[in-house]
Amino acid sequence: MDRQYVGIDLHRRRSVIVRKDANGEVLAKTHITNEPATLAAAVADAGPGAHVVLEATYGWYWAADLLQDLGLDVHLAAPSGLNWGSRRVKTDERDAVDLADMLRLGRLPEAWIAPPATRELRELVRHRIKLVSLRTGLKAQVHAVMAKNGVLPARVEMWGPGGTAQLDSLELPDAYARRLDSLRRLIANIDDEVAQAQVEIHRRLRGDRGYEAIQHLNGVGQVLAAVFVAEIGDIHRFSSPKALCSWAGITPRHHQSDTTLHRGPVTKQGSRLVRWAAVEAVARGRGGPKLVADYQRIAANRGRFKARVAVARKLLCLVYYGMRDGEIRALREAV
Repeated sequence: MDRQYVGIDLHRRRSVIVRKDANGEVLAKTHITNEPATLAAAVADAGPGAHVVLEATYGWYWAADLLQDLGLDVHLAAPSGLNWGSRRVKTDERDAVDLADMLRLGRLPEAWIAPPATRELRELVRHRIKLVSLRTGLKAQVHAVMAKNGVLPARVEMWGPGGTAQLDSLELPDAYARRLDSLRRLIANIDDEVAQAQVEIHRRLRGDRGYEAIQHLNGVGQVLAAVFVAEIGDIHRFSSPKALCSWAGITPRHHQSDTTLHRGPVTKQGSRLVRWAAVEAVARGRGGPKLVADYQRIAANRGRFKARVAVARKLLCLVYYGMRDGEIRALREAV
């Protein structure tokens, strides 16, 4: 039997499945509710080894794992490369047809299917980051309660002993006092959750040569190192540091037509967390003497924002070598 191509327009509750042969003839169109048994039955007629494509949309993990367990050749489409929003007519069935055709013709903007262990690590890292974001919001609410009562912070950092003593001594009207107590309890609970998440992340990464190597970079500690390792995944899927930077969306836009070439701002079409980690690592004069000197030189000519992004790209190149080789041989000269 000829190899078949299956396009799946996956949604949270329902999906559309289209099967085609190698010549592009539609063999079947199926609408299903999203249940593992139903999905397995819908693709069974494609036969083992069939090429299957689904979009990297909300909750795609379970479907990709199920299809791989069935012995199918599973591909993941990157939503940013599909450009479906500009179409006049967009339906789930047409999306499934287009996915199958792009896969069949070799034009699929393909994303990497991270193995389950990497996805679990990402879940922990992203959860920790979300917890820290929630905690930051709660701390901002504490400051808002104080401001409404005309209370100025006694410390720049209100969450050390001095700030805690001030909060303990405040005498506020009942509603404000209740809200302040609630916020402080929530912050304490999140502190504990963040600590537990960090312990588990470090336990999973202990002994990882890349994780340990990139922590030798000035500005990269356990938190940022975990972000790099979890979000990047298998470093060998990138042929060079330039490819990694392009994937992370930290390289300039490139538009060429005939003899005209335009290079714009960075694409930002990649991992937001990797870009954030790279910029955070070089912020506030970190990154080491070499990168700091590069920042100052570029900032003098191009401005601070462009300099920060350029130096973050240089640091990400060093992260590439650290993850690939388990060491950064050029560290003394480059940092």
